[in-house]
Amino acid sequence: MNGRGTKRRMRLDLVDVFANGPLSGNSLAVVRGDVALSEMQMASLTRWLGYSETAFVLPPVDPAADYRVRIFSPAGELPFAGHPTLGSAFAWLAAGGEPRHPGIVVQECGIGLVEVRRDVGQLSFKAPPLSRSAPLSASERDEAIRIAGLREACVVDAVHACNGPDWQLLRLADLDDLLAAEPMPRARRGTKLGLVAPHPAGSRVAYELRAFVPDAGGRLFEDPVTGSLHAAAAQHLLASGLAEGAWLAAQGRKVGADGRVHVHVDLRGEVWIGGVVRAVALDARLTPLA
Repeated sequence: MNGRGTKRRMRLDLVDVFANGPLSGNSLAVVRGDVALSEMQMASLTRWLGYSETAFVLPPVDPAADYRVRIFSPAGELPFAGHPTLGSAFAWLAAGGEPRHPGIVVQECGIGLVEVRRDVGQLSFKAPPLSRSAPLSASERDEAIRIAGLREACVVDAVHACNGPDWQLLRLADLDDLLAAEPMPRARRGTKLGLVAPHPAGSRVAYELRAFVPDAGGRLFEDPVTGSLHAAAAQHLLASGLAEGAWLAAQGRKVGADGRVHVHVDLRGEVWIGGVVRAVALDARLTPLA
C-alpha cells in the first residue's frame, strides 16, 4: 500500500461506482499514500478535481478497522457517503490491502465503522442505522417541495432520513413526476434533498432516485448516483412496508449517468447497498502539494 523502498509517495485512483456499463456510474477520486495532507489541502484538492466527492485513505485509528477514510465534497467534509465507501474499499483492495476478516473490509469514517462485503462482481456496504427518522415539519416539507420543483400533489411522504448526511426524502407516487422535477438553481448550504418513486409493475428496476445537494457557493447540482441516499431510502421503504427482500434501483438518467444500485436485506434484517465498481485509472502519481 505504501510502495516499495523508503520513497514517500501520494497516489491517485479514479473509479466508477454503481456502474451499469463503461463510465455510467458516479466518478470518484481516491487519494492514498504516505504523504500527510492537511484538511485544507484535502479540501483544496477536492475542489480542484471537481468530482462530487474525493476520498482520502489513511491508516486506521480504531484497531478494528482496516483503513480510515476522510470524505470531502466541494462544499466540505462528510461523515459518511456511499459511493466513496465502495470506491475507497475497491482502491484499497486493488493496492494490495488485506482485510483482517476474509471477505469483509472494515472502514473507519466520520460515523464510525462501516462493513464492506466482497460479493461476486460487486461490493456492498452495510447501511448505517438512521440516526434521525421523522416526518418533515410543514414548513420543511413546503420548502423541500419548492426546491425540488414539484407540485404538492406529487408528494405522498416527506421525511428526514439521516445516516450521516441528513437527507430530506420526498417519496412520489409516479415515476414521471420524479423525472419531470426541475429543481431550483440554488439552496442553502447543507441541504440534502432526495426523491424516490417506484417503477411500473413488472420492471426489472423497482425504484428510481434523484439527489440534489448545493456546492460551496449554494448552487444546486444533481448527484449521479448516491449510495447514502439509497441506504436511507431503503430503510424508510422497509419501515413503511413498501419493500422487502432485495431489489434493484436506478439513478442518474437526468445527468447522463446510468447507475444501478442493488439493495439486499439479510437474515438479520441488515440492509446492504451494493454495486459494480470499475477502475478508470489506478496508481497515478500525484505531485506533493505545497
